[in-house]
Amino acid sequence: MADRPAPVDLTTAGAAAPEGAVTFRPLGTADLPMLAAWLAEPHVRRWWNHETSPEAIDRDFGPAMRGEEPAEDLVASVGGTPVGLLQRCRWHDYPEYVEEIAPILQVPAGAVSIDYLIGPPELTGRGLGPRIIAAAVQGVWQRYPEATAIIVPVCAANRASWRALESAGFRRVASGDLVPDNPVDPPHHHVHRIDREEPPCHP
Repeated sequence: MADRPAPVDLTTAGAAAPEGAVTFRPLGTADLPMLAAWLAEPHVRRWWNHETSPEAIDRDFGPAMRGEEPAEDLVASVGGTPVGLLQRCRWHDYPEYVEEIAPILQVPAGAVSIDYLIGPPELTGRGLGPRIIAAAVQGVWQRYPEATAIIVPVCAANRASWRALESAGFRRVASGDLVPDNPVDPPHHHVHRIDREEPPCHP
């Protein structure tokens, strides 16, 4: 087995982002204190609006972690250093969300959605978002071979998030009102989409 790269000590790494490949692994029980710390960071709390008590973390992330619901929570790492969280799910596993977005956009069968955060505040604004999203897209195509599109609604006020999607190749396909994750935000959202590239035709 190849040696894994040593994690970067972010407390001494300054503002530089870690180098190396973007990888994902399932969120585990041992990761929950780290996740709670990330969710408590002001730049994450502003948009995710999660409680961070152990009970709340287990309530919100335990079911997916234990396979009790179809969404997936994954720890995103760069060069072996955990830097954030990726969530992914098939839209039609959650019909209430398909119904909510229907006035704005018809979601095709098999479509997937993702959500994401970068936890350590010193790593924000370092270009990691588009890198993680681009890697997440490839992971979706591998994990869900029937998926032809990834559709992601983002609060319009969260400019950094939808700009990261666009930098990773998503295009804005709709805008409209959805219930925001944080009640302080207005309901206006942008919806971004990327489609699986069709394989080349051979004569």
